[in-house]
Amino acid sequence: MFNDLFSLKGRVALVTGGSRGIGKMIAAGFLAQGAAKVYITARKAGPCEATAKELAAEYGGECIALPIDISTVAGCDKLAGEIVKLEPKLDILVNNAGAAWGADFDEFPESGWDKVMNLNLKTPFFLTQALATPLRAAATADRPAKVINIASIDGIFVNPMETYSYAASKAAVIHLTRRMATRLIKQNIVVTAIAPGAFASDMNKAARDHSDEVATRVPSGRVGTDEDMAGAAIYLASRAGDYVVGATIAVDGGIVYANAGIKGEAWD
Repeated sequence: MFNDLFSLKGRVALVTGGSRGIGKMIAAGFLAQGAAKVYITARKAGPCEATAKELAAEYGGECIALPIDISTVAGCDKLAGEIVKLEPKLDILVNNAGAAWGADFDEFPESGWDKVMNLNLKTPFFLTQALATPLRAAATADRPAKVINIASIDGIFVNPMETYSYAASKAAVIHLTRRMATRLIKQNIVVTAIAPGAFASDMNKAARDHSDEVATRVPSGRVGTDEDMAGAAIYLASRAGDYVVGATIAVDGGIVYANAGIKGEAWD
């Protein structure tokens, strides 16, 4: 009954923003669990192609670079068109590509708002829409297709940093995940989300460059590892996660759900 519960053998996946950070962790995990092909995207061709070669050499399977800017609907359509040319079916889509912007409230620019909202919120919806045909072609009741949106714990709790559009976009992704799940589960496409906490990446330089300090603010006492992120994505992408629909899993060492909150005197 429980054979291959976490296996991704034979499956075809697309991971956006897959050349580095969380996307690279997830792509590596999928290949390690037997995925037949993992396509990764990024704006910059060099790093995307280098990561694809690195992961294919380390884990086996095929890792294919598709360097395309998906910050616009036209870019989403272009990527979907490339996938459709190459694959009749797509088993797994991970909407991971993202951006952040920090600025003082009085100085926060429209450009920083629009850049983050477009890539973090608009792109996951329109890319999933553009890839609906190969996702539906892969989806069955016994083996549903999967869409995994990468949100953030900043969409669940209030980060003290002034990253207004980032926090708002990630909160919206969490609710968008529920709404998309409601519609797509009827076609055997399971939509879920992961809300990462502190993982070392170019987007989270604090966790990357000052992990010991950041770890003091994490209940489990450390920042996340590649295995932590890959494990959550593998769970949701595999048979093990087939009955998890519309949920967002916080992978954060307890920051959101195992923290006492306000420090000091106990409330009466």
